[in-house]
Amino acid sequence: MEKPAKIAPPKGKLGILTPGMGAVSTTFMAGVELVRKGHSQPVGSVTQLGTIRLGKRTEGRSPLVKEFVRLAELNDLVFGGWDIFKDDAYESAANAGVLNLQDLAKVKTFLSNIKPMKAAFDHEYVKKLDGPNIKKAKNKYELALKLKEDIEEFRKTKRVSRLVTCWCGSTEVFVKPEDVHSTPEKFVEAMKSNHPAIAPSMLYAWASITSGVPFANGAPNLTVDIPAIQQLALEHNVPICGKDFKTGQTLMKTILAPGFKARMLGLDGWFSTNILGNRDGEVLEDPGSFKTKEESKLSVLEYILQPQLYPMLYGKMHHKVRINYYPPRGDNKEGWDNIDIFGWLGYPMQIKVDFLCRDSILAAPIVLDLVLFLDLAHRAGMKGIQEWLSFYFKSPMTAPGLYPEHDLFIQSMKLKNTLRWMMGEDLITHLGQEYYD
Repeated sequence: MEKPAKIAPPKGKLGILTPGMGAVSTTFMAGVELVRKGHSQPVGSVTQLGTIRLGKRTEGRSPLVKEFVRLAELNDLVFGGWDIFKDDAYESAANAGVLNLQDLAKVKTFLSNIKPMKAAFDHEYVKKLDGPNIKKAKNKYELALKLKEDIEEFRKTKRVSRLVTCWCGSTEVFVKPEDVHSTPEKFVEAMKSNHPAIAPSMLYAWASITSGVPFANGAPNLTVDIPAIQQLALEHNVPICGKDFKTGQTLMKTILAPGFKARMLGLDGWFSTNILGNRDGEVLEDPGSFKTKEESKLSVLEYILQPQLYPMLYGKMHHKVRINYYPPRGDNKEGWDNIDIFGWLGYPMQIKVDFLCRDSILAAPIVLDLVLFLDLAHRAGMKGIQEWLSFYFKSPMTAPGLYPEHDLFIQSMKLKNTLRWMMGEDLITHLGQEYYD
């Protein structure tokens, strides 16, 4: 692929639409406003705090990412979304309990004005939730058309020049790829016939992409990971990415596992369990939704450690993942990991990790980075799967037949090298041999 000949400037307002206005999206919205007002800092955001090295180490060029590439300004972001509950963003944030009431009070007026549009929702796909703020239509195709109307109404009334959609909704039941997902034409017919393989999240993806709006999938749902949607993204010149925000326990795995592999340390087993009490935890009590999440979380070690290449070290590893709904914990998830490794001469060792994390606090800056980078990609004329954004996902999308990179450090290098490539700078290989010639 040739680098973009020209990247359009980020003129005007950027609209951010989130299917799902729960803990993650309201923490994101509130956080952006708190930063805009000077009450806090965007910790965890690569676009806001990250730097990027350019050229040789001796040149001393390491600008902020947001000064190197032209990203939308935080002051230009406008928020909207859909939800099955009628609560405005302030009420939803207060119910989620992620941010303290003192912080929410500083942005109450702002959040209270963000009211959810009626959602395209089907209880069969998220069995633990139901709500009153739901669209009615004779079939899924009509629902998708209503979502397109919402998008255009938001574009018009908020006077935004560009839009990005980021799925912040719940994990749906496990859906396997079927023939109805193979082409755009079959997908439309399946929507019209209310085919069970067409999940609600796919309706948002179809509506967004056919409206020329980039789409990020923050859940492990199939959503945009199907040929029909990917073809539409190419036809409509829209960038897409996914899936499943990489936040707590999986973030730690993508940090630790590359270290074990780099040092050729063996792994007998990795047992992971979680307790969480937010809406995500409640949804994952349903076996169908848990199956979707489990598939995403289990794939990480297989791809990083490559047991087919290192059978002695990783060929017999046991990887187990458990998630338990525990309401008292709220959004403050706790993830325990027991890791059985072995070293020189096969002698065993153990590592224990107890990560008391805040899921939505880790996810909010991911949403910010994704919408800003997707908008950049769109303005640069990039379309289809954006593998360079795999840094942010548990189960990164790739071209058909290509295995995903899960190693966080490889993903970080890929992201920053893509930015260098876009701007015509030399790629960084870290060879460094020229310093010793």
